[in-house]
Amino acid sequence: MKKLAGALVVVAVVLVPNMAWAAPWTAGVAFTNQVASSPFRAGGYPVPPGQTAPDPGTCRLGDYNANRSESWIAVKPGTEDLVGTSKVFFEKFSTFYDFHLGSYTIPGGTPAANNIVQGYECISTGTQAMPPSWMNNTDPNVDFDTQGRAYQVTLPFNPWWTNHLHPDGAIGISYSDDLGRTWVTGNGGNYLDRVPNQSSKTLGGVEDKQWVAVNHLPGSPYQDHVYAAWAVFNGSATKVRLAISRDRGQSFTSPVTLSAPAQVGPAVTYVYPSVDAAGDVYVSVVSFPPSGKASVIYVSRSSDDGRSWSRFVPVTTVGTLPDCCLPNTTFRDGIVESFAASPTYPGHLYLTYEEWDGSQFDVKFTQSVDAGLTWTDPVVVNDNADPAASDQFQPSVAAGPDGAVAVAFYDRRAACPADPGVFAEHVGRTNFCIDTSLQAYKDSGSG
Repeated sequence: MKKLAGALVVVAVVLVPNMAWAAPWTAGVAFTNQVASSPFRAGGYPVPPGQTAPDPGTCRLGDYNANRSESWIAVKPGTEDLVGTSKVFFEKFSTFYDFHLGSYTIPGGTPAANNIVQGYECISTGTQAMPPSWMNNTDPNVDFDTQGRAYQVTLPFNPWWTNHLHPDGAIGISYSDDLGRTWVTGNGGNYLDRVPNQSSKTLGGVEDKQWVAVNHLPGSPYQDHVYAAWAVFNGSATKVRLAISRDRGQSFTSPVTLSAPAQVGPAVTYVYPSVDAAGDVYVSVVSFPPSGKASVIYVSRSSDDGRSWSRFVPVTTVGTLPDCCLPNTTFRDGIVESFAASPTYPGHLYLTYEEWDGSQFDVKFTQSVDAGLTWTDPVVVNDNADPAASDQFQPSVAAGPDGAVAVAFYDRRAACPADPGVFAEHVGRTNFCIDTSLQAYKDSGSG
């Protein structure tokens, strides 16, 4: 889970020239940052003094007026209307895993409202029973269909940390028809997956890293089909699971396992599904082999609405941070890669990832124009004058109409500014404060 606390900010994205950067940042066109978050009230669990998790049965109405993190955003096709999602922390308990999912209504690009994703805490479910009420809900993601419905695959869980660090959780699905103001639990109110007997007291499995993709191609035979994918950990191996809705979220197929250990190894996660201009579905994953060997990013393809899948094709090896945190800080490293398929050109795929070279991070990018069979040599996305002097990491890639592609990433190339949000003793520190950079690309159709 990516972690960066603070208010959710919506950025009017800009084109950035591919040139050596100076400090401060330069941009190709003007842009404006807007604060999208504001306090709201919903159900939550306070953490008693001396504990690291809440107690069952203590949920109450309270304020979501603290930190936000792990934001995501989607555009309603054919409009400038947006829905954002993020983790939202309950009251003063941001130092603990005490959060739910929040959503942000942004019509025409202007923030209008934000609230909790209903159906997972005691107020919106009307009960303290666990489930349907959960202490936590996390890992935001969102995508639209062609009729303006937004979907989000959810990860509700209870933080039973004491044994094996395994929380009790499930994979759910929610959808909204009003730009994220209200959410309905899909799949007839049933979870997509819940490992039998899963809890901190067993090693049955733990769901995590769930994601959604929707076919929003008018006229496609699979138009408005919803693809939910996630990973299941059992303590020694990980499998990737996928379920499909062909009735706009009302029901889903039984989950199937995509990751064959003979192809990708026993431990794969960071699951990203995406749909290309032909309606083919792809899934990217990262394989973490044993013995500290380099990780490998793989991609698989389905041309029949997820009924059958190709072998996983290795894209590239990637160096990963061996320990918890980035240099100079306790900032936790997060998801290695991000993946998107082109809505313009069939078979065009874009993959960006962070690579640790033993002392610092760079962001890299590679593309396929043949449905993932072959990939270009990776190129470095960040263009700071001295790549070894600072870290660029945790990228996300998005693909839009007419071959538009953009890679956003966290960036530590600039020294900490003199700003009210920066401690005085940190002003001027290098490779410490974190900004966000964006690099725009254009796919001409040949690559």
